[in-house]
Order: sequence, then structure tokens, then C-alpha cells
Amino acid sequence: MSKIIIACGGTGGHLAPGIAVAEVLQEGGHQCLLLISHKQVDSALVEKYGHLNFMKTPGRAYTGGLFQSLAFLGSMLSGFFASRRMLRTEAPDLVLLFGGFLSLGLGLAAQIKGIPVVLHEANCRPGRAVRMIKHLSTRIYLPDGVRLRGVPPERIRYFGYPVRKEIKHALKADAWKRLKIQVPNKLLVVIGGSQGASALNEWVTHNFEVLAKAGISLYCVTGLGKSSASTIHEVGKGGVDITATFVPFSNQMGDVISAADLVVSRAGAGSIAEIIRCRAPAILVPYPYASDDHQQANALAHEQHGAGILLSQNKLDTLTDEVLDLMFNDWLLAKFKSNLERLDRFESSQRIAADLLALCDKQKIDNSERVKPMR
Repeated sequence: MSKIIIACGGTGGHLAPGIAVAEVLQEGGHQCLLLISHKQVDSALVEKYGHLNFMKTPGRAYTGGLFQSLAFLGSMLSGFFASRRMLRTEAPDLVLLFGGFLSLGLGLAAQIKGIPVVLHEANCRPGRAVRMIKHLSTRIYLPDGVRLRGVPPERIRYFGYPVRKEIKHALKADAWKRLKIQVPNKLLVVIGGSQGASALNEWVTHNFEVLAKAGISLYCVTGLGKSSASTIHEVGKGGVDITATFVPFSNQMGDVISAADLVVSRAGAGSIAEIIRCRAPAILVPYPYASDDHQQANALAHEQHGAGILLSQNKLDTLTDEVLDLMFNDWLLAKFKSNLERLDRFESSQRIAADLLALCDKQKIDNSERVKPMR
């Protein structure tokens, strides 16, 4: 049996794949401790995973500026010393880092103690945390086609993004039933990522009347703290009742995405992976202020695979026309779905878990060789 610490908190895009890998490992009889942040989004997402072991740990993201940089440095040092104490107590065989501010102190502390460090980078443009600790890592998991300068090829594996096992494609009618919504014609799902997206929420509110007249119902995941759950109504063609449903958060994202004829979404790696798994054609609107502009890179790669459309936020005034054109283009939607199925080639969480266990076994052998008595 192996014991692995997984640092995955801070955003849904880091936490969800950590959960996916931990579930596979735990099903195989191994121990996992998942480190999460104190953010509300982390607390909401882990609610349904009572069978997993979570620990909240302090930390803050780097946001630029002198005072913010000093605060980030202080947070990282605090995280380093807290990680050293935790590693002494937990004695893991390996640590797995999903990037973000929780990874830095733990990665450095693990390296000093001789514990293997493994990184997972979800985005098509590697983040600051991954770039800072890449040389400490025994293994790095990257998206297809992504390169990381200065890292030997033998350390890299292209295993993709681990999707939680409950996120899976479902029939639209079944998904509608579980979500308790009525869809007379077409459904557009709008997702702002784990943090929500005010620009997309406002677009839904301002354009619902036009979309309803075309027979398009809406389901919008607004983000925690950005709205309360509500439903508004418009009269569609023939007097049909068309609804727009707003929910701050959903723990049924497999059904939410599967329910859609078309999705409008931010372009975080996690959102895109779930869109691929649920075979949902999408218009991706990258968050323009994402670090290293990684959402733009993610959306561009998705579009180049022929699985959806990239639309910059500065062209949000054209989104309604894009939705109306694409929603009723059955040939193009079918083409997108075919390409989405092609992209979903294997279970990333299974491959990553198997590789982690192989690294743990190697570390145990190496340790036993070092402590063999002299003859």
C-alpha cells in the first residue's frame, strides 16, 4: 500500500482532477490526503466526497504588485514550514501537485526530504507554479503537444486531464429530468467556471428574450456569490413557456453539460475536459485576465481540434448571433460531437494513478537498497 499527498486546492480546475486521481488510488487500497484551500469553491466541491480525506491549508495566489508579492512570499515560506511538519507526520511515499499556490511550499519541502515530487499541468500554457518547480520533479504530466523548456523528455508523460468518474455523457432527456427542467426545443448551457463569470451571466440576462423567441431555453451556472438560484420566464413561439434557470453552483455537472444542445463556457482546462467527456459542442469565451493568458491557449487548441469555437470576450456583442447560427446547424453540431468523441481517448485518472504507484514502488526499492547492511 502506498500513501500519496495531493495538493489540488484553490480552483475547481485544480481540485476536480485531484479528486479523480484520489478516487482511483483509494479504490486500489492506497491512502490519499488531499490538500485544499479555505476558498468557498473548495468547500462546496468537496461536500459530496466524504469518503476522501481532505485537509485545509493556508495560502494565497500571486497577484502582482510589490505588497502582493511580499505577501505571497510570506505565504509561501509559511507553507514551506507547515509542509515540512506535515511530511514528518504523514510520511508519504510521493506528493502530487496540481499547480497553484498550494504546490510551491509542499514541492520544495518534499524535495528537501527526498520524497518524489510529481507535477500535473492542465493548461496548454504551463502556469507559474509549474515553471518554478519543474526542475524538482520526478515526473510531469502535460497536455498533448505542450513543451516545458529544460525538462528531459523521459520525465514527461502526456496523460491528459483526469475527469471525475461521475462526469459522464448522458441522454439529454434523462439529464433534463434529473435537473428538473422543461426544455420544449433547444437548451443553451452557460458555465463561467468554478469562479463564475459576471460577463457571461449578464449576457444571459440581457439576451434571454431574443433567445427565447427562437425557442432556446437557458441553464446558467453563475458562480458562488454571484447570484441566488432563480428561474425567469419568457413566451416563445406558439406561446410556449421558455425558461432561464440560474444556479450559483452545481454538483451535477455531468448532467448540466449533457443536457445542452450547445454550451457557452470559459476555457479553463477542467471545463473543457468535462465538455469533451459529455460530448457537448461549445463556444469558448476565454477569461481575458487569466494568468499567462492560458485560457486563450486552451480555447485555441480546442478549436483547432474541430471540437468548438473560440470567441474573444471583446466580441461578446456577437455571441447571440453565434449561438443562433450554431444552435440550429445540425451538420456542424454533429461534426463537433464526432471530434469530441475522438478526443476522449482514455481514462487519464487510471493512467496517472498507475504511473504514480510505479514511481512509489521504485522509490521504496531505492530506499531499501540504501539501507541494506554492509557485508
